[in-house]
Amino acid sequence: MSLKDKTIAIIGTGAMGSAACRGLLKAKAVEAGQIIATDIHREKVDALVQELGIRSASSNVEAARQADIVMLCVKPYLIHDVVEEIAGVVTPQKLIISIAAGVPISRIEDLLPPRTPVIRAMPNTCAIVGAGAAAYARGRYATEEHAAAAHEIFTSFGEAVEVEEHLLNAVTAISGSGPAYAYLMIEALSDGGVRAGLPRDIATFLAAQTMLGAAKMVLETGMHPAQLKDMVTTPAGTTIAALVVMERAGVRSALIEAVAAAIERANELS
Repeated sequence: MSLKDKTIAIIGTGAMGSAACRGLLKAKAVEAGQIIATDIHREKVDALVQELGIRSASSNVEAARQADIVMLCVKPYLIHDVVEEIAGVVTPQKLIISIAAGVPISRIEDLLPPRTPVIRAMPNTCAIVGAGAAAYARGRYATEEHAAAAHEIFTSFGEAVEVEEHLLNAVTAISGSGPAYAYLMIEALSDGGVRAGLPRDIATFLAAQTMLGAAKMVLETGMHPAQLKDMVTTPAGTTIAALVVMERAGVRSALIEAVAAAIERANELS
């Protein structure tokens, strides 16, 4: 299912919905006229129409009626009502993509006509700057062609992988919540720099750029993080002195336990 001749309805134009609009256009995956946006806050849609030249619809139903692919970018507590609302105009020829955290594919499938293809995805807020990390899972009726369409959408504003649905809560704990872990580490490193006398803006820049560079090293070299860590850690040097403190403080185990806690909470919400 190539996106070139498909109309995409984006229901919900908050952070993720607007990121999808911008990403699809920046990647030239679709033309502006192929995107139809709706939101309960009309001013958000109007701003995107003005900025990007996309289309808007008078209602979710009208957007879904015109679309080949419907992206549900609404909060989890709204998903039931929105799916029920559009179900009357959905057919098995349309692909439904939901990014509602914790809402199983089966719950969405049960509200739609039989054999409607559904894909559930978990992107993250880094999509706002085109550096998102997303994972998606297919429902019972979603084919490889549907998965390819979802992949093209999510890679327009970051990177994406396909997983089994039962793993999506683990994805939520790592990449969905992960930006917050990274921000905490950047903030702490910045505080350390300020304590040592660096101006706040310089300390924050150096911490953030270092995290960005370290991530690129992992992704682009393909080396294990432990190998890359050893490349920085000279005998009796400053890095090993710092790492000893971090190990003594339990930083590694705290991150592992944080992921486990996030998974547990995601399971409770599902």
